[in-house]
Amino acid sequence: MSKEERSAISEFLAPFSADIRERALWLRDFVWDLYPQTNELIYDNYNAVAFGWSPTEKVGDTFCSIAVGRTSGNVHFGFYHGAVLSDPEKILLGNGNQYRYLLVKNTDEFPTSYIIQLLKEAYGNSLAKIKDPKLIVTGKTITKSVSPVKRAKKKK
Repeated sequence: MSKEERSAISEFLAPFSADIRERALWLRDFVWDLYPQTNELIYDNYNAVAFGWSPTEKVGDTFCSIAVGRTSGNVHFGFYHGAVLSDPEKILLGNGNQYRYLLVKNTDEFPTSYIIQLLKEAYGNSLAKIKDPKLIVTGKTITKSVSPVKRAKKKK
């Protein structure tokens, strides 16, 4: 699938407000435009809808992701291995050993140029970890897990 195929992600984002859906889809288009050769991995879990991009079908090779919190409604633009990114302006949040993210409150203030540089670094790091080039696949949208709980399609 591709950027244009939105049926799966639209279904998972349906319970969220229009503003949250628009932000998440804007971020999705942003990544797809830069990395159409990668794969979108979608996770619908009890606490968040998350989708990320990987050069393989493995979540461990994901270089960036978008997460929408079910209760908070927060939209994160994150880097799965963000702790190793240079982040010279120190804008990424998180103190763990791996994940770093940016809280996206609106797309007008999204630091596009800066994030493009971090994405380039993150994508390079992801490719460098892949030992078998046969694992690289392109342009797929893959639903990796779906929470067994049905989501109410309520509008906020």
